[in-house]
Amino acid sequence: MKSAVKSSKVNRAWLNDHVNDTYVKLAQKEGYRARAAYKLKEIDDTLHLIKPGDCVVDLGSTPGAWSQYARRKLSPKSAIGGGAAVGALDGRILALDILPMAPIEGVSFIQGDIREDSVLAELARLLHGQLADVVLSDMAPNLSGIASADAARIEHLVELALDFTQYHLKPEGALVAKVFHGSSYDNLFKRFKEVFVTVKRIKPKASRDRSAETFLVGLGLK
Repeated sequence: MKSAVKSSKVNRAWLNDHVNDTYVKLAQKEGYRARAAYKLKEIDDTLHLIKPGDCVVDLGSTPGAWSQYARRKLSPKSAIGGGAAVGALDGRILALDILPMAPIEGVSFIQGDIREDSVLAELARLLHGQLADVVLSDMAPNLSGIASADAARIEHLVELALDFTQYHLKPEGALVAKVFHGSSYDNLFKRFKEVFVTVKRIKPKASRDRSAETFLVGLGLK
């Protein structure tokens, strides 16, 4: 009984924080599906990663806020005033997630598990031999609460993003990947240093203070 009461209080506190969150309100105003769009926006504003004409691959895309942001950057003239940009698209966006995602104009979406070879093959087929300019990975596993198991799941997903990047990214391209501070963090940072010429660590303002998430950005394949 005490556990249920505590859980109820936590849920109410989270809901209250969410409803009053500046980025949630901004996302609603600007037409983004989630506040996560502003995490990518801050990273992109800092490093200038996504440009008209680019090919962008969005791994772990659902509900679609990162694809919306990329869509906006690839159609700047038609995107003024909202996250759900429409009109001429200068570039390509391919999105992948294990969960369904509502359509976004101009975004090619695959519903499937990146851990399956057939899904990776389908994503490669859609690229038609083109290399990506930017790969985005907001993938995260369902957490069990068991630290060692969760760290292994997180590390595995980021490794999959790194593997995909090494085969399908332009030499001067970039990978943005969500990681979590914990036992797997140092290993992942080391892996990024092995793969990329430059590695940046960014904790966007839109990422909640209490969240252990941060983002690693790899620039230029070695």
